[in-house]
Amino acid sequence: MDPDLCSAKGCRAAATWQLQWNNPKIHTPDRRKIWLACDDHRESLEAFLGARQFLKDTVPHTAAP
Repeated sequence: MDPDLCSAKGCRAAATWQLQWNNPKIHTPDRRKIWLACDDHRESLEAFLGARQFLKDTVPHTAAP
């Protein structure tokens, strides 16, 4: 089975982080969308979501068995 991959464009690395976010203009406050990130792209993806005030939390990602 393929590993869960980073959400950064063109990245094929295994994800180690979940960036939980929502867009308050279209999602209810309790809804969480998830982008996956590798160690190399975590900060840039957090910055992108944070600049838009979408980022809610970043937690370690463990792939489902």
